[in-house]
This record gives sequence, C-alpha cells and structure tokens, in this order.
Amino acid sequence: MKFTQVLPNASKITVSQKLESNKGPLNFKFYISYNIRVLKNVDNVSVINRTETTLTLEWKKVDGMNYSYTLSYNGHNNNINGSGEDLVVTYIVLNLTAGTEYSFILYTVFEGAQSTGYNFTNVTTPFRVANISVKNRTETALTLEWDKVSNNYNYSYTLIYNNQNISISGSGESSKVTYTIKDLDAGTEYILILYTVFKEVRSAEYSFTTVTTPFRVTNISVKNRTETALTLEWDEVSNNYNYSYTLIYNNQNISISGSEESSKVTYTIKDLDAGTEYILILYTVFKEVRSAECSFTTVTTPCHVNNISVKNRSETALTLEWDKVSNNYNYSYTLIYNNQNISISGSGESSKVTNTITDLDAGTEYILILYTVFKEVWSAGYNFTTVTIPHSVAGLHCQYASGGYGLTLLWDPPNGKRTAVQVNISSQSFSQTGENMYIDGLLPAQWYTITVSALSGPMKSVPVSIPCQTDPRGVIAGVVTFLLLAILILCIGMFIWHQKPKLFSKFKSSKETKVSSNNYKPIPLNKFPMHFNSMQCDQNRGFSEEYQDLSTVGTDQSCTDATLPENKSKNRFINVLAYDSTRVKLAAQNSSDSDYINANYINGYGKKNKQYIAAQGPLPSTVSDFWRMVWEQKSSAIVMLTNCTEGGKIKCEQYWPKDNMPCLYGNLLVSIQSEQKESCWTQREFIIRNESASKECAVTHFHFTAWPDHGVPIGTADLLKFRWLVRQHIETYPFSGPTVVHCSAGVGRTGTLIALDVLLQQMDKEEMVNIADCVHSMRLSRPLMVQTESQYVFLHQCIMDSLTPKVDSIPEPIYENSEMFYTNAMALKESKHTQLHF
Repeated sequence: MKFTQVLPNASKITVSQKLESNKGPLNFKFYISYNIRVLKNVDNVSVINRTETTLTLEWKKVDGMNYSYTLSYNGHNNNINGSGEDLVVTYIVLNLTAGTEYSFILYTVFEGAQSTGYNFTNVTTPFRVANISVKNRTETALTLEWDKVSNNYNYSYTLIYNNQNISISGSGESSKVTYTIKDLDAGTEYILILYTVFKEVRSAEYSFTTVTTPFRVTNISVKNRTETALTLEWDEVSNNYNYSYTLIYNNQNISISGSEESSKVTYTIKDLDAGTEYILILYTVFKEVRSAECSFTTVTTPCHVNNISVKNRSETALTLEWDKVSNNYNYSYTLIYNNQNISISGSGESSKVTNTITDLDAGTEYILILYTVFKEVWSAGYNFTTVTIPHSVAGLHCQYASGGYGLTLLWDPPNGKRTAVQVNISSQSFSQTGENMYIDGLLPAQWYTITVSALSGPMKSVPVSIPCQTDPRGVIAGVVTFLLLAILILCIGMFIWHQKPKLFSKFKSSKETKVSSNNYKPIPLNKFPMHFNSMQCDQNRGFSEEYQDLSTVGTDQSCTDATLPENKSKNRFINVLAYDSTRVKLAAQNSSDSDYINANYINGYGKKNKQYIAAQGPLPSTVSDFWRMVWEQKSSAIVMLTNCTEGGKIKCEQYWPKDNMPCLYGNLLVSIQSEQKESCWTQREFIIRNESASKECAVTHFHFTAWPDHGVPIGTADLLKFRWLVRQHIETYPFSGPTVVHCSAGVGRTGTLIALDVLLQQMDKEEMVNIADCVHSMRLSRPLMVQTESQYVFLHQCIMDSLTPKVDSIPEPIYENSEMFYTNAMALKESKHTQLHF
C-alpha cells in the first residue's frame, strides 16, 4: 500500500515500510510517501543586553513560525518557547561567569525535529576595577595603580580623561597594573574613568577624581620684621585663588588662604622669639595635595642693648662695656659714630662685651649708636652720647697786671676740643672759655699757686699747676694803661692788615656788581625764534661770540678763604673756588673750626636774594659739612645733576645712606623714607635728625641721571619736565631756605639748571628772556657758571622748545657736547692738585 501525506512547508520524501499480518509476516512490501521539509537555522542572534552574569539574546523567528528552540552551551541545553505574537524571540541566559567568552549553538525545533544549529560566541561584561590608587604624582604627571580584575591577563583597560581614551594592556606577570599619565597641568583636578575591557566589551565604569601637584612658591621675601614677628610675602602661585598654603615652622602647621584681591599673599607670624633663626617651609596646597617645599631661613630682629657704660676714657680713646643681649654669644654688634661703622664680636665666655674706640679727638662729645646684629639683621639702635677727656692745658704762663694787684694767666689753644678752662686760685674757682684770664684782687709781690684744668662737658682733664708772682715793682697804673692801649692798637692794626685782602675783595666785588650789563638786551618771546636763528648762523658764530664775552666776568674776585691751608683740601678742583663775597659760611662749632664750604649763594628771578646755593659735589671729607650746610640753611630740596661715578671717574661722593639704614654724619642722622626711580631721574625723600637738638626736618632729593659731564642732555624734554618738578617743590615750600644745586664742580650743569629755572620764570612773567644777562649775574656770584658753550647754546634750545613744543619729531640739535672749560692759571701754579675734570 502506498499513500502520501503532505506536510506544510516540508519537502517531499518517499517512505517504504514493510507490513506484517497478525498471523505472520506477509511476504510483500509497500511504501508510504511523505512530503517533509528540513528545519532552517535562525539567521542571526544579537545580544541586546549583557551584565557580568547574564546575556540577553534576541533573534527573529524562523519563517515567522512558532517553533521552539534549544540553546546549547557549556553542557547546558535550554529549551526556549517560540510561541507568541512577536516576530522575535528574546531569551536571557542566566548564571554566567563575568568577563567570559561563551560558545553557543541555537537549534530550531519542531515536533521532535531540529535544525542543524546556528553557532555564535559572545562574552559577559567583565568586573570593573575594584580600587585604584595614585602611586606617585608630580606637577605634570600622575602614576596610577590597580589590581588586575580576576587576575586575568587577557583583560585590557581603557582610561578616559579630558576627552582622551587611552588603552592600557593588562598582560604581564604582575597582578598589578601601573600607568603614568603625562603632560598634565600642575595643580589641576582631573576626573578619571577606568573600564575593564574584554573582547571589546567594557565593564561598568570606575570613576574617581585626583589632582596633580601644584607649583611650589618660587619667591618669598620678608616685608617686615620685629623682635617677635615676621611678615612674609610671596607671589600667588599661578594666580590661582583656589590654592591655599601651608607654612611649617617649630613643629607648627599653619594653613594660609590664598588672596582673592591681590596677586600677592601676605602673612605675619607672631609670638616669635627675638633674635632667633627660624627654618620655614612653605607649601602650595590644592585639594589637600602639597607642592614641593620652598624652604628658607630668616631671623627676627634681635633686642637692642639696654645699657652701656664707659669703663675707661682718655684724651683719644673710650672703653665701652655692655651686657650681651639675651646673653647670646652668636650676636655681634655694630657701633656707629662719625660716619664709621665698627663691627664688634659678641663671642667669648663673658656675659659682657668690651670695646675700645681709639683715635678720637680730645675733649669731644661723640654721638654713638649701638646695634645688636644677628645674621646681618640689626636691632633698633641704642643712642647715647659721651665725651673724651680733654688734653691738659699747655703753655700755661703768667703776666703781671694791675700794678701788682692782679695777674693775667695765659695758655695755649686746645689740642683737640674743650668747652672751658677751670682756674683755681686761693680756694676760688673761675671758668673761662678763651685762652687767657685776668685775675684781680691780689697782693703785690706775692706768690700764688694756680691750678688749671680743661673742661669738656662733664669731663675734666688732669690739672696743671703753676706758681705765679704778682709784680714786685709796683708798676704804676698809667704805665699799665698805656701798655694795654698799645697792645689794643697793635691788635687792631694787625686785624686790619690781616683783613686787608678781604676788605679789598669786597670793595672790588661791590664795584664790579655795579658794572653795567646793558649790552645784553632782553629778547621778546615773539622775536626769540628770529634771534635764535640769527645766533646759529655761520656755525653758531653769534653764540660763540656772546659766550666768549662772558668768559672774564667775575674772575677778578677774591677767593682768599678758599686758598687758606686748612681749606685747600676741601676744594674738589683747583680752578673752581668759592668767592669770598658770596660764599656760604658754616656756623662755627668751636674757635678752631673752619666755616668754609665750596658753595655760593645765587640770586633767583627778580634778584630774589639767596634763592639757590650752587655747590660742588661733596668729597669724602666734606660730606658732614654738606649736611651741616643743608641743616643750617633750612633747605628743603637738594638738586643733584651728576652721577657719583661717570666714565670710570668719581664725580661725587655718595652722601646719603647706601643700604637704606640711617647713617650719622657729624651729629645729623639721615634716613631714606622713599625712593622713586624714573627713566632720567630719581626722587628721594630724606629725614634729617639733629641728634644734639632732637629736631627733624624733611628734604626732597631730585637726582637727574641723564646729563653727561661737560655736556648737555640728548634732548630738552626730560630736563624741562625735571625743572618743572623742582620749581613746583620750591613754590610749595616758599618759606624754606635756599635750594641746594650741585653737580661735580657745581658750575656747569649746576649753572645751566639754575639759569633755566630763572629764565622760564622770566618768560612766564615778562614774556621776554635775557639769557646773557642771567649768566652774567650768576658769574658774579660763582665762577664758570654755565661752563661750556654747548651748555650756553642748550639754554637757548630749551627756551625755543618751551615756545614751540615738538610734537611729531625732534630736529637735530644745533649744540654739541664740548670738553671746553676754563681754568685759573695762577691757581694751577699754587695748588698741589693736578686733576681738572668736573
């Protein structure tokens, strides 16, 4: 028998089957024919979700039929129902191992029949990194370390930061993975995300933040120090206001906030010990991460000496003694007097410090300032005054007087200094300031013992005694009167003879001042440009002739005081001497002290008397005299027109403190309050304290630094601005003394600046100028004022530029810097000096 059954969607096949009866086998065969189709495999399986222990698979139903499926993997056969209305089958494979690759076979199944199977592989999500640490960090790098996930060497890792994806291998024998991120920014917070990767499948993210090391502080300064505090200042690191700072000293950790308003950070450490060295360590801190350390040492101000005593004194020496400050052997001491700084060691076992000052003047009061010094830091000064013992009175002798009823006691001028002479006779004591003393009320022809001591303040010299006899001859009073009168007349005659050169020079000076200068007519401002152009024709012929006419003005005036033996060394140059008639005289401090300084009064605009003092630049030996002049003349301004050194030559001694520490000049203590530097000048503010009178005054120092010796500045603009500053100061303090102006010799640059100030005032008030007359007047007060022809031409150029300021360009100047100067031939022969540069 043969029959056929048709199955839907199946291929036809023919089946032959052998039939048997119930009585026994039948010896015939028949076949049944079936039309049956072979089952298809799924086309594709996708993973629509995965975790560390599951895979969610999805595929399309085979031919859209509700077949069932069998999933085979790792010895597991999972039957999957394919019924339902959806055209896709979704199935979750459970209980898998994280980060593992699985091989799957998916069979299509229908009524016990199954397809050949669809083979595919896939992986579960690997575990994420459990922990990560920063093994090392710098300003530009971070070294990270973590345990390998499941210690699987086949895993790799992906690190993401700043939009960068970095793949990191997990191979190698170590159970750790180490990686260094480079080229980072210092002191910056980074968000890092790390994934475990297996077969391109990432784990869940491990996110963490960390920071690079901030830059350290590179510059720190001590802005102020006292005995118990230090004020520190440093630049804000990278100008980042989110940074803080940690300061460590003496086992203390201090957190300091960064400044929000300033680029500087300032902090004051308090409650410190005086005169102590501190090791300070400063860190920049960001998110609790410290920078490299900035280590430095500094010291607090030591305490000053509390008391000082004079253990011994002589005519030329003082032995001082004081307790060591805090009994510290590491301190030294600096003693200042008479512009000398003496360093004194504080070492040794004794708790006292003893020092002897030698080479002093007898009978002289000294102002001394003693500082404690530790690591080059000075304490506050301890000021005190003391006096050397005056020399004993010498040359003591007697003369008869009053017909035997008196004596004249005489002695030599002091060797050194003294304030008075004490004379003791017959239990009576007298004080005398001169070199002689008349003693009356004695008996004729009697012997008297007279004891004399020199006094200097509270100090008294070793007494000297002399026996003196009154006149035994009974000389009558008339003779004595005659002799005294003769002596008086002789003294007057000698005085007149001695003063003859001075009187004659004054006569000559007054006579010369009356000499007319009518040849020099003022030039109206509207005609000055034409006058200027006329003068510069034929290579400045007009300037040369007019300047040459001024060459002899004032040269026949007397300079007697300047050439005295005791004053010669006070002149910087032999051909620039102060005229007797106009020289500045210092107030006499004692009978033997000279009142000479190389400086002259110069009248101002409108013949205003003594508005300026033209002075030479101080010599080392005349610095104290210079400050003494400023103090005595009540000057509120000093105008300096030279540099201390020019062309390798010393042009002027630096007469103000060199290290911003107050300096004592004679009895005047000078301190610098401020200093403002510009391109062509520097302005300083000084405070002068008279230690004897306990008074102070302020002086402004205008220092023009761009004026070559014997020459003129490159252009007029800077000098005109500088002169305006000086003039503004003079008018701000109308009741102060003369303005002191100096260069090196005090004639060339000094004369030019003073003339410029006078002429610009004349321009403003009269609308005319008379340059030649101005120079003529100054040369009657001090020689060689406006020293070179180039400076004379430069004055005219300044007036021109004041009339017509140059905006777009500055023309070539018509003046030249010249080395021409004039000397006094007779002075050259008489002086031992040979240097002629100013």
